[in-house]
Amino acid sequence: MFSVVVIASFAVAPLALAHDPAEHSKDAVASEKAVTGEIVDMMCYVDHNAVGAEHGQSCGSKCIKNGGPVGIVENGKAYLVVGEHKPMNDELADSCGKTITLKGKLAERGGIALLENAEIVKK
Repeated sequence: MFSVVVIASFAVAPLALAHDPAEHSKDAVASEKAVTGEIVDMMCYVDHNAVGAEHGQSCGSKCIKNGGPVGIVENGKAYLVVGEHKPMNDELADSCGKTITLKGKLAERGGIALLENAEIVKK
């Protein structure tokens, strides 16, 4: 029995060593980007495409103030927005439904686009 386990271990070991760590980040190439678009509450946006000033200043801003995820939509592409290791809900809640510019590091993985370390660009 012991020899079977040893032989199996040697057979499987090369598979573990063959793993390429860079494989994890192939679709997560990060770059700096400025995004100009509408601030949205991601729950309502993804669930029922809620956009616009009317929704933003009623339901959207409340959802963001209550901790819902915040995003920005530019030309139909949605980005989840986070600050430097923290949410930006307090800074962006009152901008829900409005068009603003954010800049930050863009990363994408598994179909999700993220704008991280985001900063509001003043006009």
